[in-house]
Amino acid sequence: MNKSIQYIFCLLIILSSCKVGQNYKGLEVEVPDEFRANDLELSNENLIVNTDTLFADSLIDINWFAIFNDPVLDSLVYAALDNNQDLKIAAENIAQAQFNLIIQRSNLLPYFGYEANMTRGNFLNGNVGSTRNFAYGAGFMNWEIDFWGKYRRLNEAAKAQILATEYGYRSIQISLLATLADAYFQLLELRKRLDISEQTLTLRDSMLYIIEARFDRGIIPAIDLNQAQIQRAIAASSIPVFKREIIKTENLISVLTGTNPKSIPTGIDIYKHDTSIYIPDVLPIDLLTRRPDVVVAEQEVIIQNALVGVAQANRLPAISFNGSIGYAMTDPLSFSNGTMIWSISGSILGPLFNWNRLKRIADTEKSIREQSVFSYERTLLNAFRDVEDTYIEISTLKEELIARRQHVEAAASAQMLSQNRYDQGQTSYLEYLESQRQYFESQQNLAGTLRQLLSSYASLYKALGGGWVIDE
Repeated sequence: MNKSIQYIFCLLIILSSCKVGQNYKGLEVEVPDEFRANDLELSNENLIVNTDTLFADSLIDINWFAIFNDPVLDSLVYAALDNNQDLKIAAENIAQAQFNLIIQRSNLLPYFGYEANMTRGNFLNGNVGSTRNFAYGAGFMNWEIDFWGKYRRLNEAAKAQILATEYGYRSIQISLLATLADAYFQLLELRKRLDISEQTLTLRDSMLYIIEARFDRGIIPAIDLNQAQIQRAIAASSIPVFKREIIKTENLISVLTGTNPKSIPTGIDIYKHDTSIYIPDVLPIDLLTRRPDVVVAEQEVIIQNALVGVAQANRLPAISFNGSIGYAMTDPLSFSNGTMIWSISGSILGPLFNWNRLKRIADTEKSIREQSVFSYERTLLNAFRDVEDTYIEISTLKEELIARRQHVEAAASAQMLSQNRYDQGQTSYLEYLESQRQYFESQQNLAGTLRQLLSSYASLYKALGGGWVIDE
């Protein structure tokens, strides 16, 4: 009899190595051979890649932001990494996923417990008589054999969930730093625009003073005075606009760095920021392992694939064993009148008629798995588009920046020449005001283009899934 029980146990252990459902074998995806940013007429051949053959990339390079050589930006980056609440929430998600894996692993092992009670009465074991005592203590075990691999599939899902939360943390980290850098560059732009407006207002105040004096002496007509007043008002009205936006941007940066709203120190003048930053050669296939959101999307496929196996296993009978061993006695203070008690049992529990409910649950999980595959493909396409958009944005902004700087130089020269001509009575005041307006706008536009270019580098950091190695 004992040998028969041993044989049954061995057979169950062997059979429990089987699992219903399909093992995850990666996804077959189409990947462009290269990005078309450097050649807009390029027509790429698509590569067929199995994601299971790829290796995860290294962690993102936080120090990448040092390429901007701006100590204020560096300090903000590290403050955000230490204090941002979204990152802290994401870190707790990782901890929860790790706890869940421990829970799922415990389902593969026997459960041990204990029970003890003591009873006193005149009605014990169905007999009525004198008052008696009865005490009982035992330990018990329950073990559901993972015959169909249900708990092992849940274990697979829990492991994938840990990876998903870890890469989700990286995704939030990358988005946070890219958003922070963009907000910081916007702050530099606004401060430059404010500085330009204040300098322009000072110039127009002095010109208005001269124009008023000339008008009072009857040298110039009223239209010239009105135009000077208009231009002065335009410069003055822009100042509170920029001040308001500066405060709002500082508040945004404060929230991103996990602090109460406060003033943000001034870093490098945006006109002096280096914009000739090294751009790496990254292939589209690299995004499959570099982009955290792409990795998270694949982990969701793995999770759903495992849950399909769980749903299929739930349609099959569950086999479990129960055992207990203990001691029963009529005198709790003496073990001499007690006896050892034990039991061992097995059970099988399964569905019989459920009107296809369990089958439809399995079909639903299969449908969700297909949805997760489509979601992965969509995430990957968006990743390719993000990089393409950012590459072309950087390329065209560099060209635009050259033209903007030429515009500022030409407008400054035109304003100086126009002022000389006006002072000599060779041109109208309207022409001089127009040259002032063009110079003012050219400076403002240059600040905007510089900010867009610097922000596009931060966008590339996000699009590529993190920083890159800078060649010395």
